[in-house]
Amino acid sequence: MDGAPASAYAPQAAGAVAAPLQRTRSRTRQLLADYLELTKPKVQSLLLLTTITTMLVAGDPSIALVALTCLGGYLSAGGAGAVNHWFDRDIDARMGRTANRPVPSGRVSPTAALTFGCVLAALSLLELSLTVNVLAAGLSFTGFLGYVFVYTVWLKRRTPQNIVIGGAAGAVPPLVGWAAVTGSLNGIAVLLFFIVFFWTPPHFWALSLLMKGEYEKVGVPMLPVVRGEAETRRQILLYTVLLYAVTQLPFCAGGFGGIYLTASLLLGLGFIAGAVRLFRRADRRSALQLYLFSLAYLALLFCAMVADAKL
Repeated sequence: MDGAPASAYAPQAAGAVAAPLQRTRSRTRQLLADYLELTKPKVQSLLLLTTITTMLVAGDPSIALVALTCLGGYLSAGGAGAVNHWFDRDIDARMGRTANRPVPSGRVSPTAALTFGCVLAALSLLELSLTVNVLAAGLSFTGFLGYVFVYTVWLKRRTPQNIVIGGAAGAVPPLVGWAAVTGSLNGIAVLLFFIVFFWTPPHFWALSLLMKGEYEKVGVPMLPVVRGEAETRRQILLYTVLLYAVTQLPFCAGGFGGIYLTASLLLGLGFIAGAVRLFRRADRRSALQLYLFSLAYLALLFCAMVADAKL
C-alpha cells in the first residue's frame, strides 16, 4: 500500500492469526474444565482416600494395583457424577450454587453429559475387571447404579431420608479397595462400609442446613426443608452418636489396635461435641464448622487405620 514495507504489516498479520488461536485454546481449556467438573473431583478426593487407605489396611498392594483401582473408582464415581449433572440440570439451573455448572449453563449439552457419564461407567467396569478383579469391578458398578438410580432418580426428590438410604453408594469405596487387594470381603470390610454409611447423614445434613433456602426453592425434600432445622440438628446428633458406636466395632472385632482406638475415641468425641454445639446454638457458623470437621474426621480416621495396621 503506497510502497509501505511488508514488515510494517507483519505484527498485524501475526495478531490476526494469534487471536483466533488464543480463543480456540481458551475454549478447549474451558471444555476440559467442564468435563472434569462433571466428574465432581472435590467429592472424589475423599472417596479415593477411603479406597487407598482401605487397600493399605487390607494388605500390601503394589503401586500399580493402587493406581489401577483408583482409576477405576474415579471413572465409576465420575460417571455417576456426570449422570447426576444431567438428571438434576433443571433444579441446578434454579439454585445460585449450581446455576453455573456445565449443563445448566449451556456449556455442555445434556446428551453429551449423559453419554459421558455412561461411557465412564462402562470404562470403569471394563478396566477394573481386566486389571484388578471382577469383585472389585462389580462393587464399583453397584456404587454407580446406587448413586444414579437409588439416590439421584428415585430418592432425592421424594423423601427426606434420601441421603440416609442413598448414602450407601458413597460407602462402597472401602469395599472396592478391600476386594481389590484380597479378592474377597470380610467382616472388617463391611464395618468400614458402615462407618462411611453412618458418617454420611451428619456430614450432609450439616451442609443442608446451610443450603436450606436453595433446596426449599426447588422443592427438594431435604431434612431441614421437610422436618425443620431443629429436627435436623437432633438427627445430626443422633447419627453422630451412632457413628461413634459403629467406629468402636472394628477394635472390638480385633481388626485394629490401640492407635485406631485412640483416634476413634478422640475424633468421635470431637464430632459429638460439634453436634452438641450445633444442637444448642442453632447457628450457621456451628453448622459450617461441623461440616468442615466431618471432612477432616473421615480422612483422619481412615489414616489412623493405616497407621494402626502398619506400625
